[in-house]
Amino acid sequence: MKDVLDILGNVPVTKETIASLYPDVSGSNQKVASLEHSGKLLRLKRGLYIVNPAWNGKRISNELVANHLYSPSYVSMHTALRWYGLIPELVYLVQSMTLKHSRVFENSIGRFSYIGVGRDYFPIGLRQEEAEGTSFIIASPEKALCDLICYTPGVNLRYQKEAQAFLEEDLRLDMDAFCQFNAKILHQCAEAGKKTQSIETIIKLLER
Repeated sequence: MKDVLDILGNVPVTKETIASLYPDVSGSNQKVASLEHSGKLLRLKRGLYIVNPAWNGKRISNELVANHLYSPSYVSMHTALRWYGLIPELVYLVQSMTLKHSRVFENSIGRFSYIGVGRDYFPIGLRQEEAEGTSFIIASPEKALCDLICYTPGVNLRYQKEAQAFLEEDLRLDMDAFCQFNAKILHQCAEAGKKTQSIETIIKLLER
């Protein structure tokens, strides 16, 4: 017999949504606690859950979890660059940008960090991607690089030589892919965000 939880798939949902699946059961808090205790649900944070992939066989998208865990937000920085295959290192921290205050969450899925950015800067260069049968919001490669430069302490790229060393040696970025970056997004980030000089140096390196 198919379990009612199957309709949730691998999408994070609130306690209230889960309780609504069991209208004949009194005590919604106890029901959700029972499902968590039995291992059918994983708690992402207070009031937010996801069906255990060991129970329903649906793989979890950490990117989708990140979107739901603290919103509005989008996946970015090393996490996004790795998702696009632009850097070789594995990334164990899911990094996101948000309109809210910076925060860090840890749960059984992993560790999720959020950095607060300005309202004008936030929507630049975002796209919707798909993984594990779900859609999530992630920075474009250009925006992810800008976020990484702007919000990493100590990164100050005054000269093209410094910028190239940062991309090739520090990030080990795929430079062939970098040559295909959309300069328009970089210009928008330079105008609306932080470290304008550093982003402009990246633009000069791209356009030379």
